[in-house]
Amino acid sequence: MTQPSLTILGIESSCDETAAAVVRGAAPGPGSILSNIVASQDDAHAIYGGVVPEIAARAHVERADGLVAKALAEAELTLSEIDAVAVTAGPGLIGGVLVGLMTAKALALAAGKPLIAVNHLEGHALTARLTHGVAYPFLLLLVSGGHCQLLVVDGPGQYVRLGGTIDDAAGEAFDKTAKLLGLGFPGGPAVERTARGGNPRRFAFPRPLLDRPGFDVSFAGLKTAVRYTVQRETAPDASFAADIAASFQQAVADILTARSKAAMRWFAANRPDAHAPVFVVAGGVAANAMLRGALTATADGEGFAMVAPPLPLCTDNAAMIAWAGLEAFGLGRQAGLEVSAKARWPLA
Repeated sequence: MTQPSLTILGIESSCDETAAAVVRGAAPGPGSILSNIVASQDDAHAIYGGVVPEIAARAHVERADGLVAKALAEAELTLSEIDAVAVTAGPGLIGGVLVGLMTAKALALAAGKPLIAVNHLEGHALTARLTHGVAYPFLLLLVSGGHCQLLVVDGPGQYVRLGGTIDDAAGEAFDKTAKLLGLGFPGGPAVERTARGGNPRRFAFPRPLLDRPGFDVSFAGLKTAVRYTVQRETAPDASFAADIAASFQQAVADILTARSKAAMRWFAANRPDAHAPVFVVAGGVAANAMLRGALTATADGEGFAMVAPPLPLCTDNAAMIAWAGLEAFGLGRQAGLEVSAKARWPLA
């Protein structure tokens, strides 16, 4: 049965981006993004080499109301014309999540609109539905600064976790490598830029867990190997940083492509109803062009179509929260005003 078109206001504040967006459409998508406003805090956190929770929460307080007003104005809508308010209720830095959740509760109460509590990870997971109308079930690699996992997505709230990181996330490893090399914050884009001129075979960094069956990954040992290599080099040559970055990035790509290939074969055997299987890559690290290319080649080799959101929708944004809320609301799901913020909230 075709769902009616819905117009949803989304609010996101789980880390260091304050965001508001208005999305319109119906499952399975694609939908229309009427506005998508993101206020970055990179400059505020750069001097610390990472996100400071207290600074992030304060910035969310200062910006949230104005961004919601701007998102509605850009969409040429008033709050009364919105069908529901969707907001990230976790996981994330609890101070930031609370700011967004309280803002959404106030708006929903004042306007008499339903409130939808969204799992931030589900926002990333369902972005491919917003942008490409990907059908269920599909295979997902969710790879970001705080998360790295392979999941089967059977529907909203229906996830099977195949594997994930046993220690650090890939995005965290990118940030730590950037800090070791003095490349600045955020680390992911900095490492990618530096790696473009480097030799990915100069340093033989480890690929942990690939000698074991399963779908889990590990990046702590890789991160440690980079640190030791940097510390041992007392007179780095002109290409040292670029070669470190390229060798590190290649190791990450090798780890993720190997595990993704194994997951694709599991999916093909266990979801035979997916006649045109799709492999979705989502999260901030999905913006890395070299990784996208490696995963696309892997998907092609296994008979999967790879879908990754446009670059602005890989990193944290409110359009993905609005869409996840739209899918939930279309199924009759909503939250009461008593819903609480969650620092941890696994998908599966």
